[in-house]
Amino acid sequence: MDIKAQQTKLANNLGKLLRDNFGKGPEAVHVTIYEPYVVIYVSGFVSPMEQVLLNQNEELQVMTTRELLVKTLEPQITGQIKGITDLDIQHLYYDWNLELQSGMFTMIHSDKENIANHSYKNQKLLHKEVEEVTQKAEKFPHDVSSYLLDQRTLLIIREGIMVSIEKELVQLGFEENLTLAKRNLEKRLLYEHSQSLEIILDSKVTDILVAWDFHKDKSTILLILNPTS
Repeated sequence: MDIKAQQTKLANNLGKLLRDNFGKGPEAVHVTIYEPYVVIYVSGFVSPMEQVLLNQNEELQVMTTRELLVKTLEPQITGQIKGITDLDIQHLYYDWNLELQSGMFTMIHSDKENIANHSYKNQKLLHKEVEEVTQKAEKFPHDVSSYLLDQRTLLIIREGIMVSIEKELVQLGFEENLTLAKRNLEKRLLYEHSQSLEIILDSKVTDILVAWDFHKDKSTILLILNPTS
């Protein structure tokens, strides 16, 4: 099965998995396989019950419920990827944008994440912008790497960004609270820098999704792009 066929099958399978467990599947699923990464972007994804809660300003409850449900679905998601692509997923990151009814699953199948000779226009400028945002939210990152997986999908990986108080909160079991706080703060800062990001990338940034692995002190940022030229 070629890459395109794998991406189509994964999109269909994940759409069904989400529909079976949430009561409503996403309107669209876009899958990008670019070893060692598998990135899945969903849009039009809010169930009727979630919409009722959102209408009552219960966004936190929706996010908390999704967090719990995705954790239970993780073995099925990674199992499907293994069955279709033969890739053993080592790390899974996910995030939601309830306002845009979108979400992402970013999966890495190896600790060897460097893609040789992968560069794109203004990559260093983008890294500098991400470093500036990260320094405002936490501290200057130890490392920033990025991969333009296709014309609309830019994956950014940051390492060594946590400050001591964040590490202590994780040790004390406040990982969920820390995730909620960082999601609000970092996304706000990234959106504040979105105009600069668009100039650097010569693309409209239509969505920003962010996730963390606190135990590895690593974070992924997914930018969904709409090229302007």
